[in-house]
Amino acid sequence: MMDLFGLLHLDELSHGLANLSMFPYFDMAHYIVSVMSLREQPGALQVSRTSPLACWFSSMLFCFGGAVLSGIMLAEPPVAPLSNSTSILLASIIWYLVFYCPMDLVYCCAALLPLRLVLSGMKEVTRTWKVLGGVTQAYGKYNDSLLVMIAIGWARGAGGGLISNFEQLVRGVWKPETNELLKMSYPTKITLIGAVLFTLQQTHYLPLQKQHLMLIYTVFTVVNKSRMMLTGSSTSPFAPIESAIYKTLFSGSSPYTALTTDVKEGNIDNGTTNRMTSTTATKESSKNVAAGKGKSRSLKAKEESENAEATNYKKTE
Repeated sequence: MMDLFGLLHLDELSHGLANLSMFPYFDMAHYIVSVMSLREQPGALQVSRTSPLACWFSSMLFCFGGAVLSGIMLAEPPVAPLSNSTSILLASIIWYLVFYCPMDLVYCCAALLPLRLVLSGMKEVTRTWKVLGGVTQAYGKYNDSLLVMIAIGWARGAGGGLISNFEQLVRGVWKPETNELLKMSYPTKITLIGAVLFTLQQTHYLPLQKQHLMLIYTVFTVVNKSRMMLTGSSTSPFAPIESAIYKTLFSGSSPYTALTTDVKEGNIDNGTTNRMTSTTATKESSKNVAAGKGKSRSLKAKEESENAEATNYKKTE
């Protein structure tokens, strides 16, 4: 693999990428894209007008959710990410400009496709550093546990999505069906894959140097994110593989499934029979009522005719 990187003259590029500083430009791009994602959530703009504090807190969870979640999982203070005053101040300024800038200039400019494409690509670069930082942080404490390293790397890179239900509660929204574990989005999936790869590399199960894996993973995420934005597609590139694995391993039939199906069909048949019976009974009762009404009308007419004849007879007498 090293010979291939040397042949393609990518070794220097991988070293340069590994030594790239995320502050301030890449962090700014991450904050802008994160706050814009919050603003585009249903009802978020209304919350920003009625409760700016709740809106600000939600924005900080979008920006620093990964660090907060990984800190909780490692039994560290969850407020530790908020101790970096420079990052908090920068994220707060971006939050204010995205939500409250006069004439919405900042949001409208950042929403332009060319600029948003660049910002999203820079955010994907920060994802690599976040996943790697989480794996490295967990390796320092649990160097013999692959699962812990994968979990911390995943939480560090996709924490904003994993704690989305808590963030929604801050805005007064409760949608448990949007849980990322029930239906994972593309960023959550790609972050999990990155956490697995960097964990295998960290424990020497993957024969790759760290900077080379960083370059491969970063290029893949940036290119694929740009493709999805340009084509307007939300389909994951792993969809065919996921479908094949699901059909092979997790869609098998069982006696319980067949029994459940039979019970459901029986309930449906019973419900249909009951509805037909009730409909027939209703029709019969309607006929009986109509017949009763008809009989009462005929009796009444007969009585009236008898009364009329009796009256005429009396008049005749």
